[in-house]
Amino acid sequence: MSDESIGTAAQLRDPNYMPPLVKAIPLGIQHVLSMFVSNVTPAIIVAGAAGFGFGSGSPDFPELLYLIQMAMLFAGVATLIQTVSIGPVGARLPIVQGTSFAFLPIMIPLVAGKGVDGLAALFTGAFIGGLFHFCLGLVIGKIRFALPPLVTGLVVLMIGLALVQVGIQYAAGGVPLKGTPDYGSLAHWSAALIVVLVTLGVKFFTKGILSISAVLIGLAVGYVYAILIGSLPVSSIAGSWNSAAAFALPDPFRYGFELSIAAVVGFCLMAVVSAIETVGDVSGITKGGADREATEEEITGATFADGAGTALAAVFGSLPNTSFSQNVGLIAMTGVMSRHIVTIGAIFLIICGLVPKVGGLIRTIPIEVLGGGVIVMFGMVVASGISMLSAVTWDKRNMVIFAISLSLGLGLQLEPQALQHLPDTLRILLTSGLLPAAGLAVVLNLVLPDPLSEEGTEEISGGMSAPKP
Repeated sequence: MSDESIGTAAQLRDPNYMPPLVKAIPLGIQHVLSMFVSNVTPAIIVAGAAGFGFGSGSPDFPELLYLIQMAMLFAGVATLIQTVSIGPVGARLPIVQGTSFAFLPIMIPLVAGKGVDGLAALFTGAFIGGLFHFCLGLVIGKIRFALPPLVTGLVVLMIGLALVQVGIQYAAGGVPLKGTPDYGSLAHWSAALIVVLVTLGVKFFTKGILSISAVLIGLAVGYVYAILIGSLPVSSIAGSWNSAAAFALPDPFRYGFELSIAAVVGFCLMAVVSAIETVGDVSGITKGGADREATEEEITGATFADGAGTALAAVFGSLPNTSFSQNVGLIAMTGVMSRHIVTIGAIFLIICGLVPKVGGLIRTIPIEVLGGGVIVMFGMVVASGISMLSAVTWDKRNMVIFAISLSLGLGLQLEPQALQHLPDTLRILLTSGLLPAAGLAVVLNLVLPDPLSEEGTEEISGGMSAPKP
């Protein structure tokens, strides 16, 4: 709902309108609050998969602080590129950039158990993938036909399904506790469930900024609960705050440069998916905020900025960036289209990223508390995929494409040992589940005749085929 005190109806639909600062600053911070947790979570998950995350006891654990710091800093930088623009790079729209969940199924196998040593190949792949993503801006309009809702919905669904296990592991105490009596204890689960319940309560029984920040509030309550039951000593919070620097600049090529074919191919393929997601977000912003279609210049500029932001972030040790869909919904809800409001949010993120003490506090969040928030967030990713699939016409042809793609992708993800005889590069790409599912769906969608004959699908549907449209 728009607020007429901010400006006239025409001004609210204008991306170049600058509301009074007293109104613009809270609106900018609201954008940050709505994406803050989602933005830093991928860095925490990658560090945990590598072996220096929460609960690992690794001597490299302080590197997590740096990853969190860079996630905030370069989300702000990438957002600035979108809102302010540099020549043709940037949409000059209120697009909020942040670290993408979509790349996690690719990144986790790349770094699994390798510690900090696994980050060189990851960030090299992300850098090259970012450059490839930038080049997609030249052709983005020509490849949209290959990714209809059937394909994009399946990809988002697979992303969520690949990650839900992480939420349960965190809620139970983290992977390092597996095999110990403490794994899955009541202390861990109670903290995670409190986060889930508070998040749901705030989301559905409040309005405005409270509802938008439901996950953040849920984590805060879970954090306090962990202090009260003694699982998070106040001394450890003070120690983390005191040991973190008050100001620090990013360190280019901190983790070195290592060329991995699996990383490069994985990031480049996922860049296509991310680019299509950005096109959808740009269209959602212009439609929801200004009731118009996005221009080709805006779509191209947004794609350029996506790739440039990812490549730049990778140089300094930040994971791939993409447009954040939850902020698109926020624009539709507030009715305020001003890109300058999002610029204020970007500046706030940059300030947080230059102050490691912020990351020092974030890393004190108990893993089970974070698990509660992750369960909600990754469940929402699955739900988003299902929502996208609701736009599909479920005829025989689309059912076959979806069934085979999901079966292969999810099956390889659940049983990675089935590919143990393949070269490492192929094994990493295929056991992500995401790439084989997406690749097969794209190919089948392009080559299968439309419509398939009844005889061609009735036998394999086992009597469970969808009703005729």
